[in-house]
Amino acid sequence: NIDLVPKFMMAAGELVSILVHTDVTRYMDFQQIGGSFVYLKGKGVYKAPASQSEAVTSPLLSFLERTKALRLMHYIKQADPDNPATWDGWDLKKMTMAQVFEGYGLGSGPQDMIGHALALWHDESYLQMPAVETFRRVRLYMLSLARFGESPFVYPMYGLGELPQGFARLSAIYGGTYMLKKPVDEILYDSDGKVCGVRSGTETARCKAVVCDPTYAMEKVRKVHRIIRIICLLSGLPQFAGEADSMQVILPRRQVDRKNGNNVCVNILI
Repeated sequence: NIDLVPKFMMAAGELVSILVHTDVTRYMDFQQIGGSFVYLKGKGVYKAPASQSEAVTSPLLSFLERTKALRLMHYIKQADPDNPATWDGWDLKKMTMAQVFEGYGLGSGPQDMIGHALALWHDESYLQMPAVETFRRVRLYMLSLARFGESPFVYPMYGLGELPQGFARLSAIYGGTYMLKKPVDEILYDSDGKVCGVRSGTETARCKAVVCDPTYAMEKVRKVHRIIRIICLLSGLPQFAGEADSMQVILPRRQVDRKNGNNVCVNILI
């Protein structure tokens, strides 16, 4: 049974926080992925630094790059995006991330490691965005990493199908009802254009919100990009994996000469 969608989640991310807050986690088990890796052209695939000691010894960066990158990481750690008093004189809402990298003298290699392996941006547009956005993402990575130590990513055991099952069980406790394979004929809106219900045949269910696939409300959505997925079955784990039994491999855009970067999720099928 192969999950057709990426199932890794940030350990301190919003989705995991919702699962913990709603107590759905009592119906689910989570597994931490074995490691996060990044590809740099001419150097190969290496483990993304998960600690200061790994950053100091990582072959992804030269000696001078390590020192500069560590200085920037220390600054990101102490610069609270919601507290300008911690920004040490910089205005992170006006400065771009490119200006921050320039201020620390970091080249394309360290930029790709921080911007793509840690902040998880898929293209280079973040370089011209306010630096505070990248700081938020890197701090989330750090916070997620602090929960387990080896990797910031977790995933539900047995796949993402456990999420709706967990919510179904919790909903049943509070009197909720799940109707499976129920056709949806129309999403209803009030005079102000706000959703107010769903019609199925002659029956109508009233509600304040609808969570659905975009195909149910094409007039309300706009396609801005597409995600292309490829599934490959390997005879074994890649050589760089070491003892990791699952991993995420980041392929930054500049390192693979593409418009956008790629993420590779690797899992063992048992």
